[in-house]
Parts: sequence; structure tokens; C-alpha cells
Amino acid sequence: MLLKVLRAKIHWARVTAKDLNYEGSIVISKDLLDEVGIVPYESVLIVNVETGERFETYVIPTEEKGTVQLNGGTARLAEVGDRLIIMAFGWYKIEEAISVKPKVIILNERNEVVQP
Repeated sequence: MLLKVLRAKIHWARVTAKDLNYEGSIVISKDLLDEVGIVPYESVLIVNVETGERFETYVIPTEEKGTVQLNGGTARLAEVGDRLIIMAFGWYKIEEAISVKPKVIILNERNEVVQP
């Protein structure tokens, strides 16, 4: 049996832009993705801290530091300035799942890492 376990989390990311006329996804600065080990086009679960809304999409990297942009339908699920929790999961055997320690970063209002 495999268990779905949290492996990476970006906490308190601020939405910096929205683009409704895009196919969909979330654009996140590459430096943040690298810090937690989320890869381009990986599926992520997102929680809007302001509304409690949860949604799933995929990640597109950008070189622009501090960018967290919602695209397509997800652009309707948050406003610029809203805080998000962005989570990536992995599937692990029970024996592995017990020792998984997720990589978590906490961001400030400018989407800079304040706690690795």
C-alpha cells in the first residue's frame, strides 16, 4: 500500500498577479520552487488562507523573484495580496512514509523566505 504524504510546503505565499485569460496553472518563482523541491508542472494543492478555498493545479516556474501568479480559472479563487499555502505530496510505502519530513518554507509579504 502507498500513502499520500506531504513532502513540500510554501507557507503564506502572497498572490502577486492574476491572469484569467490563460489556460490555467500557478506561476511561482523558481528560487522558491528550488528551495522546497517542487518541480515544473508538478501538481500542487493550494489553500487560500483568506477564504479557506482549496484547489489543485500545476506549477509553471518563472525567473521573476517573488512571483506567485494565478492563471485561468484559478484566478477567480484568490485576490492579489491573498495568502496561500502551496503543498506538494508524494506517494510512499508505509515504511518510507513514517520517516518523511516535509521541506517547509515560510514567506513574508514580499514572498521572501523568512524561515527555511
